Amino acid sequence: MTSPIASRGRVGSFLDRWRPILPLLGAEAIIWIGFGAIVPILPLYMSDNGVDPVTLGLIVAAWPAARLLAEPFFGWVADRTARIPFMVAGLLIASVTAVLPLVFVGALPFFAARFVAGIGAAMYDPAARGFIVDATDDARHGEAFGVYGAAQMGGFMVGPAIGGIGAAVLGLWFPFVFATVAGLAAALAVAVATREPAHTHAPHGVELPPADGAPGLATPPPIVGDGVPTRTVYLPPRSLWNRMLVAAIVINFGAFFSSGMYEVVWSLFMEGLGADLGLIGLSFAVFGVPVILLSPAAGRWVDRLGGRRFIIVGAACVVTSAFLYPLPGDPYVVTAIVVLEAVGFALMGPALYAVVSWGSPAGRSSTAQGVFGAAGTLGFIVSSLIAGELWTRGTAVPFQVFGAVMLVTTLLALAIGRSRLDGEDPSLMVQIPVDPGPGGTQGSALLPAIEPAAAGFPTPTSDRGGPLKEMR
Repeated sequence: MTSPIASRGRVGSFLDRWRPILPLLGAEAIIWIGFGAIVPILPLYMSDNGVDPVTLGLIVAAWPAARLLAEPFFGWVADRTARIPFMVAGLLIASVTAVLPLVFVGALPFFAARFVAGIGAAMYDPAARGFIVDATDDARHGEAFGVYGAAQMGGFMVGPAIGGIGAAVLGLWFPFVFATVAGLAAALAVAVATREPAHTHAPHGVELPPADGAPGLATPPPIVGDGVPTRTVYLPPRSLWNRMLVAAIVINFGAFFSSGMYEVVWSLFMEGLGADLGLIGLSFAVFGVPVILLSPAAGRWVDRLGGRRFIIVGAACVVTSAFLYPLPGDPYVVTAIVVLEAVGFALMGPALYAVVSWGSPAGRSSTAQGVFGAAGTLGFIVSSLIAGELWTRGTAVPFQVFGAVMLVTTLLALAIGRSRLDGEDPSLMVQIPVDPGPGGTQGSALLPAIEPAAAGFPTPTSDRGGPLKEMR
């Protein structure tokens, strides 16, 4: 039996480790409670208002289409400005638009509301993920995004149950109002409790002393706000074209292909099997349990072992579940299969985010996150647009198509990334002057562009690669 003192010690250690991002984790949980409440009801509400499956696919595609157009730009802007105002503005936009389908009814108003909500999400997401990269240590990026994913799925586990029960008791209007209230609460939490990282460092940028008279690695790094002038090193945009980031982008396209597909057809599929609103909500909520339980641990394993094996095992679970869904014909068995898919995403998600953080060039963390997110958004759009048509050809067809797409994109990404999926890319490191002290030889050190907080510290190390080598 675990003693209360040991339990308090673990809780205290967790709070100390993640203190810089705790408010953001809380906000994420709130956001996903609201998002989860609306997702299972949205297709049913629109169908009740005369929207056919093909048009429903177009409406669902409006949200990711807006993200595809806006997310890379907003990621680029977030690398050059304070991220918190960006995050708050995005949440406010998404919150207000969540309730608009109750006021303006029809295919065109539904499309417009979803598009504007996508703009809000495009402002928030790359800034939030870049914030996490900057506020956490390089050796813990995988674990940080595992905790981040657990916070999201904690909200998503609760949200569908709230939305399903509320819709069954009060009416289909309830989830939309609830989502708006949750979004406003998250915006308030980010605005009041979140603080910009003390170092505006990479992947956001490499903080170095002025060009004249740079001290050696033994000197503590300059801290923004201490009155010490610094210059930020940015690798050129072409540095985004590297094996790690490209591989992650390819897999993200396939992974988000499921999001668009399921958002259009999942509730219709479950309803056709005889599920009521409560069970439909439960099928969404079940997805969150394995992610909450496994994502933080998976992130720690990724930090120690690299991402490739977790991507392989996770993708295998996801592909297998896609082909299994149409077989049982029973909504309860189908809900159980959801657990297998969730385990896959719990393993694969932290690995992908870690690979993106490793592959983010200096000064380009939010930009890299924006491009990564845009690839997933593109997958969402394509699947949303074709899901309705695939549904008319047979209820099993959308799942089979997604399974095939996920398999192909995973194999392609593994061929592109290869061993780079297990650690930093040397080509994304920054060479800076080193003063070894009296009697030494002037040289230079290779510091990772993805973790320039190490600039100025004694020889930085990596859990994956050991000490970073000095270049003479």
